[in-house]
Amino acid sequence: MPVTVTLDQLLAARGMTGRDLAERIGLSETQLSMFRSGKVRGIRFSTLARMCAALECTPGELLGYAIDPSDLVVPPKP
Repeated sequence: MPVTVTLDQLLAARGMTGRDLAERIGLSETQLSMFRSGKVRGIRFSTLARMCAALECTPGELLGYAIDPSDLVVPPKP
């Protein structure tokens, strides 16, 4: 998957643990862990905003992207 979550790097740079962040933004550690591992299919903007506020970052700093030509292929309609 070309979209990656870079939350672990931000946490390390801020000297914060996942548990600290989850507590500050009102999210369960399980939910945060799923986001960190990239196993979620989506995230609410309000949750993203709380993460950014707590980490003093932008959404772009929480996510990375590696170009994959197959991302431009439109799947055929059924």
